[in-house]
Amino acid sequence: MTAAPTQTKKQTGKGSSREPLLWGLLGVGILLALFEIVPRFGLLNSRYVPPLSDVLAALGGQLTDGGFWVALGSTILGWLLGLAIASVLGVAGGVVVASIPILNRMLSSTIEFLRPIPSVALVPIAALLFGTTMQATLLLVVFASFWQVLIQVMYGVRDIDRVAMDTARTYRLGAFWTIRKVVWPSIMPYVVIGIRLAAAVALILEITGELVIGSPGIGKLIVVAQSSVATSTMYALVLVAALLGVLVNVGTRHIEGRVLFWHASVRSEGA
Repeated sequence: MTAAPTQTKKQTGKGSSREPLLWGLLGVGILLALFEIVPRFGLLNSRYVPPLSDVLAALGGQLTDGGFWVALGSTILGWLLGLAIASVLGVAGGVVVASIPILNRMLSSTIEFLRPIPSVALVPIAALLFGTTMQATLLLVVFASFWQVLIQVMYGVRDIDRVAMDTARTYRLGAFWTIRKVVWPSIMPYVVIGIRLAAAVALILEITGELVIGSPGIGKLIVVAQSSVATSTMYALVLVAALLGVLVNVGTRHIEGRVLFWHASVRSEGA
């Protein structure tokens, strides 16, 4: 007698889980339709806001251009390098600073002073040091992403169970096994969240640096298209940058779910 209601409840749960996706797709569809209709009917000047069909045609032209793929590769490479450097430095620095009370007290005010500095404010310094090369944008990416990882790791180290640490000392596990068995599993959720946040920030600063400094990448192509009054091409490249952001967000969330499959927060989301 109770089997039928249970089955109905499960089916209802599946339907409700798909509902946000359907509403999201509906919203995107409406936005794309407006992007096509509004310029076509002259509500916006098509010289400045071209219809979606023109943008997609320009995007198709870019996909057949070798220079586009070189620029896209430069953007992805700069993003990956900056994220990797920031992650390594952030994890190592966060563990060391949060684990040593003297360092924590000495550097806490310095960290709080440097962290709020907008990375764009470093553009003149980066351009002065490295010109319009990839290294200039890399400096901005590393600086902005580093704080995301560092702060999360410091929170994670402070949240380690002190009873577990005392137990490790009692059994004389040593530094390596204490980090391997106690510290790393405890800070892993904070590390993954920090890297996920840093990934989005790194992409923003990578494209911003290319726009402002002129280093190789999608951002530079956007500036060139804008200065050449190739409006459709400019919008097509902006669309590519937006799609990169979506892929980074979806990819990092997927990796987070795979790495932290054992964590209570991930299991509750899956349920």
